[in-house]
Amino acid sequence: MRHRYLTHRSEMEEIILKCEVCHLAMVDTEGLPYLLPFNFGYKEGVIYLHSSREGKKIGILTRNPNVCVEFSTDYLLRFQNEKVGCSYTMKYRSVLAYGKVEFIEDPEQKIEIMNIVMKNYTSGEFSYNPPSLNEVCCWIVKVDKFEGKINGY
Repeated sequence: MRHRYLTHRSEMEEIILKCEVCHLAMVDTEGLPYLLPFNFGYKEGVIYLHSSREGKKIGILTRNPNVCVEFSTDYLLRFQNEKVGCSYTMKYRSVLAYGKVEFIEDPEQKIEIMNIVMKNYTSGEFSYNPPSLNEVCCWIVKVDKFEGKINGY
């Protein structure tokens, strides 16, 4: 089975919307990679994220907002001969999204972001109390470039 690169954004968005978690890669001040899993929302070329207002990731992203966000799904181990190790492969679908983090402070925009994230996991309407909303750090990644790949499908 050979992999195939995706060329249509709609194919890549289908994969993104199927995922439950994304992984966000950033680069710290010493040039070392730093990778974390996140719950997320996605809408029209924008990835929506939230976290605490403090911590290592916030420091890194404040100094260098460039990120790569990874989405992958549909894993399935396959083989041609169960006794031949080289015949094993993993089927998967994946997308990389490149962009810059923008922190959002406006309370109304934070509510919009939180609603987009919540919609990715559940349905319904939600309310947010002001003290909690003030404590959450909401951010977006406007995607500059997508790359997608499928193996075995």
